[in-house]
Amino acid sequence: MTDSPSPFPLGQFLPNGGTYRNEPTIPASDPTIGYKLNHLMLRIRDPEASLNFYVNLMGMRTVFTMNTGPFTIYYLGYPQTDSDRSDIQAWAEKTCGVLPHTLGLLELYHIHGSENQPEGYYSTGNDAPNLGFGQVGFTVPDVKSTLERLKGAGVKVLKDLGVSTRESIPLTPYEAAKGVGLGDIHPNYSNILNQIAFVADPDNYLVELVPQNIQN
Repeated sequence: MTDSPSPFPLGQFLPNGGTYRNEPTIPASDPTIGYKLNHLMLRIRDPEASLNFYVNLMGMRTVFTMNTGPFTIYYLGYPQTDSDRSDIQAWAEKTCGVLPHTLGLLELYHIHGSENQPEGYYSTGNDAPNLGFGQVGFTVPDVKSTLERLKGAGVKVLKDLGVSTRESIPLTPYEAAKGVGLGDIHPNYSNILNQIAFVADPDNYLVELVPQNIQN
């Protein structure tokens, strides 16, 4: 153990936190039975650019859109079968019918007028001092080929494969100056991080590319 404020031993991958967590089982009568992590939302400035990235480059498809007046919503998801991928309209209509039970959705929120604001109008959560939100994570069959394709489309790469520096987490100089997040990255995590890439979406949100066959 070290002087770290974390209760966990350094560099160990611990499913459920190992014996350090001891979380209770979930009885059938638990009030949270049926809860699902359904979606997350990103504010965007340019729907055309964002949809090009998430639809054309990342392969998602639009489940539904709605102009609410002050803003337009775009809900995106992944068709999971060959049948769904061959008929996107039918997939979208089917998914709308089970929307509250569908996992892994991305909601893009275009607040009307934000398109006239300069780049950086929205905080990405990774720019000091407005730190908080980290990234949107996607798992892909082959990170290298995905990264090369995105590079070819002009997408900004924030962390390439084989890079596992403190800054690539990212840990910012702002935090280090405050004595936050100090110390070296453990080699066990560096091995994982080397296999992961980060790119920027059109609003500079961090998009993480994780291999589906990651090597521990």
